[in-house]
Amino acid sequence: MRKILLLAILITVASYAQIPNTKQLIVVTTKNWSTSSGILQRYEKEGKAWHKVEKAIDIKLGRNGLGWGIGLHTIPKDAKFIKKEGDGKAPAGIFELKQAFGYFPFVVGYPYEVYKSTDHCVDDVNSKFYNKIVDSTKVKVDYKSKEHMRFPKDYYKYGIVVNHNHIDEAGAKKGAGSCIFIHIKKVPTAGCTVMNEDEMKEIIKWLEVKNHPLLVQGTGEVVDGLMKEIN
Repeated sequence: MRKILLLAILITVASYAQIPNTKQLIVVTTKNWSTSSGILQRYEKEGKAWHKVEKAIDIKLGRNGLGWGIGLHTIPKDAKFIKKEGDGKAPAGIFELKQAFGYFPFVVGYPYEVYKSTDHCVDDVNSKFYNKIVDSTKVKVDYKSKEHMRFPKDYYKYGIVVNHNHIDEAGAKKGAGSCIFIHIKKVPTAGCTVMNEDEMKEIIKWLEVKNHPLLVQGTGEVVDGLMKEIN
């Protein structure tokens, strides 16, 4: 019993230790697990207190609501909703933000990539590139399913990569969900969080690497709990 208790404590501590000392949060709150809309509020930390930045905005997310994703948080043992590939759910939890991206150069202080139509985010669970963004002209393509990072519609004209399920690292859990972004769109998605172009650009301009920005996403009750895991 002592060994089991000690292991549980170590796992909890390890989970908390992963969360960086952030000073910028993007907090998305929904009314319940099945809704496809919510509210996004930005926060900045001054001293030990969090302060709202600008007004909250209306957003859309997964067409089937939310499911616990893989990030910096601790997933409850009794969790009923778990994010899976192709389920139409956005990931709930605490996530680091990777690079911003778009179709054209955008002078900002945050890492920003200009993607081409040959840049793919791989959602084929059988590929070694699963949940990675790759330049298809520079790799041996072993996938049958992917998302083009640039295409005729403006959905990815500006966006941010959410580090759900370790998108840029080896060992993404197969089938746990892939290619999660914050980007431009007016309707519910397959799992991303979306808003209009001006709102998207404003968020990208606001981000600062030194502040370790994070995305916190969930129902009101879930967000309250997640905020307790953040320093």
